[in-house]
Amino acid sequence: MKHDSLVEALTEPSTLGLAAAIYALLQIAGIYAAIHAVFNARSSQGSTAWAIALISAPLIALPFYFVFGRNRFLGYVRSRRMLDSEHADVIRQVNSFCDGVRSTLPDARGTLRSLELLAHLPFTRGNKVRLLVDGEAAFEAIFEAIDSAKDYLLVQFFILRDDQLGRKLQQHLLRKVQDGVTVNVLFDEIGSHKLSGRYLRECRAGGIDIRPFRTTKGLSNRFQINFRNHRKIVVADGRIAFLGGLNVGDEYLGRNPRVGHWRDTFASVEGPAADALQLIFFEDWHWASGEVLDKLDWQVQVSGDADVLVVPGSPADRLETCNLMFVSAINSATKRFWIASPYFVPNDEVVAALQLAALRGVDVRILLPANPDHFLVYLASFSYMQRTGGNGIRFYRYTDGFMHQKTFLVDDIATGIGTANLDTRSFRLNFEITLLTIDRTLAEDVKAMFENDFQSSTLVRHDALEQRSFLFRLGAKGARLLSPIL
Repeated sequence: MKHDSLVEALTEPSTLGLAAAIYALLQIAGIYAAIHAVFNARSSQGSTAWAIALISAPLIALPFYFVFGRNRFLGYVRSRRMLDSEHADVIRQVNSFCDGVRSTLPDARGTLRSLELLAHLPFTRGNKVRLLVDGEAAFEAIFEAIDSAKDYLLVQFFILRDDQLGRKLQQHLLRKVQDGVTVNVLFDEIGSHKLSGRYLRECRAGGIDIRPFRTTKGLSNRFQINFRNHRKIVVADGRIAFLGGLNVGDEYLGRNPRVGHWRDTFASVEGPAADALQLIFFEDWHWASGEVLDKLDWQVQVSGDADVLVVPGSPADRLETCNLMFVSAINSATKRFWIASPYFVPNDEVVAALQLAALRGVDVRILLPANPDHFLVYLASFSYMQRTGGNGIRFYRYTDGFMHQKTFLVDDIATGIGTANLDTRSFRLNFEITLLTIDRTLAEDVKAMFENDFQSSTLVRHDALEQRSFLFRLGAKGARLLSPIL
């Protein structure tokens, strides 16, 4: 009887009419979202996939589109414009100082100038860059810089954990607050979702101004958890700055028995480029807090001989900054292009640039981890290796633990060290930062680092996927389809 009553209720004309109205509204919303995707998606493949899904299955596709469909962070654009207009004196001060130490490197083909326009910052001379291999060296240098700070500290990480390393960082920062140093800390709330409320309360009670980046700030961004601030920056008094692949967590020091040794790379920079890194934090802090850091030192002294360009990339950019940076670096190589990335999910432009470099005789090597931390991305990399290789490009799988560094070497003179991976997320969705350096001494150090890494790696065939089982091959092809949101 109850079953019959339920059937009768569901087949009532009023119920059927309501269901039809809801379905019609969903269909209309799906069509509207499909049109939005066609006009706004950055690739034809993306717009086609979204349009088909939204029209054919709006009930399923619409929630996903709300979360993953956007690739421009318009709120950040408006925040940056407001910052530029309301605090133009700071921006002029930074630009004036950087113009005074602009690099004098020859640029016959205009490559360096194009990178400057992409970064909205100049190549500067007079920098001192130091390579920091792995977590022990990096955090030792960071803690030393924190302890020597006299006025302020700016600290930003994608992942901040309440563990042994996180507690050590907290203790160093709390001691500096007691010494009268101003401490500002940013973390990404998605990357740091496990960070305890106790850790935050202790920081704030001790005088540390710690904030989440808040990619979901504002009504229009409420569901945009796909945008993440992946930057890792530390600045002490505007004098010395750090960036690279490491986050704050015990696993980054190799203390996770499941992962083992954690292979990563950081860099410290003194000189005008430290100003540029400080400016990026200045903009991110304004977005997160609505406040302006007005007591920063923008008159950094010339410290070395390296020419450096800081390249920030974000979903707020008009162009795909990270993507174009990689393409430019690959195209400029005449002898070698070596790159290390934990994830290999490139787009068509990067694939074509790698293939052309190999065809013109460039030694192209791509270093990837053998042990994955994200299995779907690991699966997808096999498909992209198969598609990219076959022209002399060599792929290596790092076997001594997990390889997480984001570093590249161009010929014997140029290096890139930062946070950007060779994947769609870094190209389009994440806030990233890269230090491009023209300096033979640093390039020699990076070359030696790569050679050591290759000795701890296995050379693998680009078509290694063909030797795998049917289910593995199917998984790799399926993961490639998901690559825009991995």
